[in-house]
Amino acid sequence: MTRNDRDTDALVGEWLPIGAAAKKLNVSPNRIKQFIREHKLLGVQRGGELAIPAAFVVNGNILKGLPGTLTLLSDCGLTTDEALRWLFTSDDSLPGSPIEALTEDRGTEVRRRAQALV
Repeated sequence: MTRNDRDTDALVGEWLPIGAAAKKLNVSPNRIKQFIREHKLLGVQRGGELAIPAAFVVNGNILKGLPGTLTLLSDCGLTTDEALRWLFTSDDSLPGSPIEALTEDRGTEVRRRAQALV
């Protein structure tokens, strides 16, 4: 595991292997992989398997506002690791991290900041 991986893990906290994520979202693991390809989720290799941040799943659904935000971050040219770090790093202008703001249904504020990355 690289230093960047450790730094990202420290920010993200809990990871869900795709099998566990699939159960929580009541879909197949292949559907999770499709969500990752479509920028509805971000997935990385952790412990030898593909995993997503646990914060991306709320009450059996993908966190509201996350797919649009991930598309914006991708359009801005951020890599998966850069997008994860951006989502989970505290931003005094929000306040809190973008993922916390999404959880609190403040997606518009998050997307405005994502658009400013261009």
